[in-house]
Amino acid sequence: MSLQVALQRASEAPAPEARQLRDWIAATLAAQGHPGDVEITVRVVDEAEMSSLNQTYRRKPGPTNVLSFPSELPPELELPLLGDIVICAPVVRREAAQQGKHETEHWAHMTVHGTLHLLGYDHVEDDDAARMEALETTILAGLGYPCPYGSKSVLEQAGA
Repeated sequence: MSLQVALQRASEAPAPEARQLRDWIAATLAAQGHPGDVEITVRVVDEAEMSSLNQTYRRKPGPTNVLSFPSELPPELELPLLGDIVICAPVVRREAAQQGKHETEHWAHMTVHGTLHLLGYDHVEDDDAARMEALETTILAGLGYPCPYGSKSVLEQAGA
């Protein structure tokens, strides 16, 4: 498998290097047994750009931590483009501080999370959220990071 990650920096806030993002994406693809060549763009943005994207594509106000945009190319084109991941650096920094995590841990989590979305996973339904949470936890453990949810699951944190 050949993995190409294009990094676009549209924020002055600190963010991981392209190599580190690539390693997290590669671990996610490997854990899912994704075959073949893959191209992904990771765009690191500020809160203004993320707020605009969140409003436009999710109809939700304000910035969020990560958005994923899977490629919607016809399969007959056989191009390796998996999609784009957009991560809001200031939100990741703030959430890491609020959750008592090292920023690198939270960046890894957001990158794995975004990559899983590109692979078709979501967390709209409780069962899907539990499945995605378990995958994230397993992948992050393989990278040497602790469970991103602490002692509570995503569903418990949401009050479900």
